Amino acid sequence: MKIKPLRRDLIKYLRAHRLEKTWRKVAVMFERDIRYPSLHVELLEPRWRGIYSLRIDKKYRALFFVNGEAAEVFAITKHYKK
Repeated sequence: MKIKPLRRDLIKYLRAHRLEKTWRKVAVMFERDIRYPSLHVELLEPRWRGIYSLRIDKKYRALFFVNGEAAEVFAITKHYKK
């Protein structure tokens, strides 16, 4: 499944948190196999909204929804609040 190009604010967030290289690796794995184990893709509650989570690393997650044949990332967040 393809990932639509990220919005500018998301790219800026990745740069600010030094996640660009990690994101590129994750995006390649995702596009090859959405079920790749280290991605930890899961459908979030409530399920009817169709929002999925994808692991960038142990600390950060990308939230996305499927729009046709592509995934559209709409947020990148910290997974744990510390």
